[in-house]
Amino acid sequence: MPYHSAPLDLTFHALSDPTRRAVVSRLAEGEAPVSALAAPFDMALPSFAQHLKVLEDCGLIVREKRGRSRWCRLVHTRLAEASDWMQAERQRAAERLDRLELFLDRTKEE
Repeated sequence: MPYHSAPLDLTFHALSDPTRRAVVSRLAEGEAPVSALAAPFDMALPSFAQHLKVLEDCGLIVREKRGRSRWCRLVHTRLAEASDWMQAERQRAAERLDRLELFLDRTKEE
């Protein structure tokens, strides 16, 4: 997996904000109208819509119009890509720690 990719960078940028993380958590339970997503936050709807735009631009959510409402749903594949990257980094760190442990054991014996 590449260390630097535009989609991954955008995903982590989007997830760096607590409001956007809360929206992603809510959408993990299922799709919802924008009005329901915005209700828990003390901000004007245009400000909240900017958060949704960031999530949509990075591919984490999809918005669609249904009648007079806009609905959002989570795109699980984008979230999975971020999770896969983190798992790969955890694995690399564990391997480095294992090598360090072997090195320290060898130097202790000498």
